[in-house]
Amino acid sequence: MTGAGAGIAAARLVPADGDVPVDTPRVPAREAAQDELSDPVYHEHDPNLLERGLDRFWEWIGDLFAGATGAVPGGPLGLVVLALAVVGLGTALWWRLGTPPRPVRSPEALFDSTLCSAADHRAAAAAHAGARRWAEAVQERMRALVRSLEDRAVLDPHPGRTADEAATEAGRLLPAHADRLRAAARVFDDVTYGGRTADEAAYRTMCTLDADIEGAKPLLTTGTVPGASG
Repeated sequence: MTGAGAGIAAARLVPADGDVPVDTPRVPAREAAQDELSDPVYHEHDPNLLERGLDRFWEWIGDLFAGATGAVPGGPLGLVVLALAVVGLGTALWWRLGTPPRPVRSPEALFDSTLCSAADHRAAAAAHAGARRWAEAVQERMRALVRSLEDRAVLDPHPGRTADEAATEAGRLLPAHADRLRAAARVFDDVTYGGRTADEAAYRTMCTLDADIEGAKPLLTTGTVPGASG
């Protein structure tokens, strides 16, 4: 009970003429004072629910900090040193292990639903390279390489074929280029599904391989056209 509220309550228990105070029992007097203090006029400046919640929160933070300070040797200074040590350890781990790798998507089909010729893919690759979009340029040049093999009947057309599958099949028929084909497929997958970037050197390497494959003569096996050398 505040002093003002108690004074008002007490005043109501005294007759207006001020002659003789009324002897009111303790319980009725307390109830009368509570009724008086329940008047909204006394609570206009009380904190609202959010303010009370924030007050409780900061009290909890203060208690937590006080408890931690008492538990750590050296008091507040020891707590600061411990916090700096934790931050330093986290930084060292991040520096040592690096940022978490991006999730690698499962390889999908090399070609989309749009049917383009090898020349179309080469033109698209050149346009991307001219704009220094090396990842897209590498992708289109790999597609041009595989489409060229299909056009020459070195590989059977297969809409759902992945870059790895195309490189493996072509490598059996062009063993002299098998390693380079597998490397090209890895670059394509890294750029397309692994979130990695490409550069001009990767694009030039893909172009050189495409040109070399264009002039290579495949082994004569079932499913190939004799003398198909471009």
